Amino acid sequence: MVVAFANIFIVFSQKEEIVKIKDTVKNNKEFNALSPSKSAFYSAILPGLGQAYNKKYWKIPFVYGALGTSIYFYSTNNSNFNRVRNAYKLRLNEKPDEFDGKDGNIFLSKDALVRAQKSFKKDKDLSLLVTAAFYVLQILEASTNAHLLQHDIDDNISFKPNLTRDFKTNKTVVGASLNFNF
Repeated sequence: MVVAFANIFIVFSQKEEIVKIKDTVKNNKEFNALSPSKSAFYSAILPGLGQAYNKKYWKIPFVYGALGTSIYFYSTNNSNFNRVRNAYKLRLNEKPDEFDGKDGNIFLSKDALVRAQKSFKKDKDLSLLVTAAFYVLQILEASTNAHLLQHDIDDNISFKPNLTRDFKTNKTVVGASLNFNF
């Protein structure tokens, strides 16, 4: 037994009308899709160069201040670590060192020298980690800033904090309003 089904579709159409809508958004800025990657690349090559590419020159001293401070602490902790380590090596070989308590030197025991080495090594490693974090952060900041510079910010958008009084409880209520003007 053969069963056949037939589907019949009836389609009605309307007369096609074309409606043209005029775009009222004015965007005079030129969009450069490679700008964020260029800015990140420049910052990776030389810290602060991405900020200069974005024409945010006021951020460059902060970049060098953060990186310079962390590099200074790394260098200081590294030199202190090396001083204590050399003194510990000399102490193991029973030779005079700068922490032996003789000739007006301060005295540190072998245990104190070991603890000092551990402390300076931990601080040195932390300083290196902070330096790397600041380096990556300035690259991300330059890229994000370049990306956000491409967005058109219009004066028709406003944000106002608002203080109102609740008449039922007679207390001040904090609110906010976001207004779009077309």
